Amino acid sequence: MDARLDELLSIASEAIGEPIALSEFFEGWGELGRQLVEMLSRKNGFYAFESALLVRPLRGAASPRGVVEWNSPALWKGEYHDDLGSVLFFAEDIFGCQFCIRGDEICTFDPETAKFEAMALSVEGWASEVMSDYSLHTGYPLAHEWQDLHGSLTRGYRLLPVPPFVTGGKYEVENLFATPEVEGMSFRAFLSNGIRDLPDGAKIIFKLSSESDG
Repeated sequence: MDARLDELLSIASEAIGEPIALSEFFEGWGELGRQLVEMLSRKNGFYAFESALLVRPLRGAASPRGVVEWNSPALWKGEYHDDLGSVLFFAEDIFGCQFCIRGDEICTFDPETAKFEAMALSVEGWASEVMSDYSLHTGYPLAHEWQDLHGSLTRGYRLLPVPPFVTGGKYEVENLFATPEVEGMSFRAFLSNGIRDLPDGAKIIFKLSSESDG
């Protein structure tokens, strides 16, 4: 039974994309790919928990981009020094932290550190984890508070912490800024590449510059 997935789909927004049939795109992702495309065939991309959770549609060049476009190495994945070619990103929380298929597991991916953490062995298991603690897994409380202050988050935007969480940025609404999805991931790729070989506790200094600085 897919009770928790059914529950998630029932509370989610209307589908972002048009209805789809089973897609050959997911054939290389095994059983988890089959389960993912089955979910998208029921609701082709959606938001939930006041936009805190985004599940991407199969295709879409406009924001929010589809799974196919989002996983193009030319978009943001190729900007990481870590090899992400064998990972399929399909959803994310309000901060742009990714949910993905990696091997035979569904994992989380922290874009600030490029670290993966195993989460579930099936799409139903992933939905169960999300539904059991959506505040933790989607960032819903801060998404709700931010939108109370600033209005609904524009489609294709996520809330970027500045300074980043990994550098001590606080989980507070004052530390969050609405940022286009690709721009946010590119910034975190730059950050992750810069700190990947630093020892724990190393001091990090951000230097901001404009094009006029040369």
